[in-house]
Amino acid sequence: MRGVLGSQEKRCSIQISQMMQRRQLLRAISSLGLVAPIFYFPSFAQTIIVEVWKDPNCGCCQSWVDHLEANGFKVDVRNVGNTAARKRLGMPEKLGSCHTAKVNGYVLEGHVPAADIRKLLADRPIALGLAVPGMPIGSPGMDGPEYKGRKDSFEVLLVQKNGNTESFTRYAGQNRIVM
Repeated sequence: MRGVLGSQEKRCSIQISQMMQRRQLLRAISSLGLVAPIFYFPSFAQTIIVEVWKDPNCGCCQSWVDHLEANGFKVDVRNVGNTAARKRLGMPEKLGSCHTAKVNGYVLEGHVPAADIRKLLADRPIALGLAVPGMPIGSPGMDGPEYKGRKDSFEVLLVQKNGNTESFTRYAGQNRIVM
């Protein structure tokens, strides 16, 4: 009987030793900051897909798509224009811009910054989505060299399902022109 118990004790001792080694390894990895990106940056843990409807010839729309991709989103582009998509998704025409998108059940209209999309997805408000009406210079996609550093003030609106809006984020402009 003693031989059987000794064998089981030895097996338990090995398992405990292996668990301790795993814990030490995890501590070492986390102290190097290798685990932190998975917890702090959702794009590493999961891919968020944004469906975009835009005109195939619109440069600012493509620049906005590039902005989203640079910020960790996966973008599915449909180069068919956005008027029908905007109407089908329920975004009011008065909030229209040059592209419409959908992400995790929310509608996006216009040059919405990636940071605001992330905030929307984290907060999960009961709403239709976000809109940046028009095409404000300095917003993502409208910030290329052709604008010579100009940045106008603009506001990201939280759009309710009944079409009402409220301010979600405000961006101050600089209104400077670089020659």
